[in-house]
Amino acid sequence: MALTALDWDQYRTFLAVLSEGSQSAAARALGLTQPTVARHIDALEAAVGKPLFIRSQQGLLPTETALAMQPYAEAMAANAAALARAATVSGDAVAGTVRISASEVVGLEVLPPMLSALQEQHPGLQIELSISDVVEDLLRQEADIAVRMVAPTQAALISRKIGTIPLGFHAHRRYLERHGSPATLHELADHRLIGFDRQLAYVRAMAQRMPEVAAMRFAFRTDSNVAQLAMIRAGGGIGICQRALAARDADLIEVLPGLLDMKLETHVVMHENLKSAPRCRVTFDALVEGFLKYIAQ
Repeated sequence: MALTALDWDQYRTFLAVLSEGSQSAAARALGLTQPTVARHIDALEAAVGKPLFIRSQQGLLPTETALAMQPYAEAMAANAAALARAATVSGDAVAGTVRISASEVVGLEVLPPMLSALQEQHPGLQIELSISDVVEDLLRQEADIAVRMVAPTQAALISRKIGTIPLGFHAHRRYLERHGSPATLHELADHRLIGFDRQLAYVRAMAQRMPEVAAMRFAFRTDSNVAQLAMIRAGGGIGICQRALAARDADLIEVLPGLLDMKLETHVVMHENLKSAPRCRVTFDALVEGFLKYIAQ
């Protein structure tokens, strides 16, 4: 059956059920009642003419039809969010909402001073900060501006390569006092190493340049760079950290300085359609300036 009309509320509920795995959890996430969620799913299934979920011991499992619909519903969600951001625009004023996507460490440790100064200068500017090591799609308008650690490959994007953020192995002074400081890569392998669990995009890019890092065996593994940094700060071992971040803490000591040339390529990116939007242009320029200063530290 062809869908003759689109009800965004139904698709929003559909995505929530996909994400949460049950109608009750979706209702809590959306602030709706469970009967309302059930009506939305029933109506959508009636329009599609096929079931979208199958009940199981693990909750509601999506059917092949639901999985086929998911990327289109996600695109609708991104467009709805972009439409809402565009609706906040006021003429040529630097005002309205800008959604920025950045990795965990950048979002929590690097961006806050930049964004604070930006909003101090432009009080009408509202910032949505999406913190994730998963690269959000600017073409689908999941974000307006992104700070990326890999070069963008899509067309229709404006990208400014900032440079490279130097990385190094670091440990807390307490750890080195207990276990000593390695003098060679061979000795480093005998220490308690802190590292990644899965190779995300920026990790793969770094591993291609530095195969020694990819081959290391980590005693503490996590996909969260913030958790890695927290473990380093707690004296849990030796891990990779941005040198500019480590420089803020006199107790974080670089291990084997200069032995490994590790750098994180940094880009500020936005969709070319947004270059004429004052709120996005000013934010883009402020991030470029802020990261140039950060890298120069």
